[in-house]
Amino acid sequence: MAVKHVLLARFNDEVSPEAVDDLIKGYANLVSLVPSMKAFHWGRDVSIENLHQGFTHVFESTFDDAEGIAEYIAHPSHVEFANRFLPALEKVIVIDYVPTAVN
Repeated sequence: MAVKHVLLARFNDEVSPEAVDDLIKGYANLVSLVPSMKAFHWGRDVSIENLHQGFTHVFESTFDDAEGIAEYIAHPSHVEFANRFLPALEKVIVIDYVPTAVN
């Protein structure tokens, strides 16, 4: 069963929009570098409810299972990317979940 890996982020104010774009491209490129990462989607907060608690970006990756996430976390391409990405963030939350359909 697929597992979703969701990362909510707020970039540091001093990170330029161009640098943010480059980081997002690097994140998206991990799909081609990490075999266990099956899909990647991202977006900016557009909610009118103002409940985002300062988070501005959502990143969602799909894996076949929890072992795939463990492989992703340890993969050298992810480690290298995380060393550039995480220092650019002011806030971050990561949640992994198994989607459940409602019948």
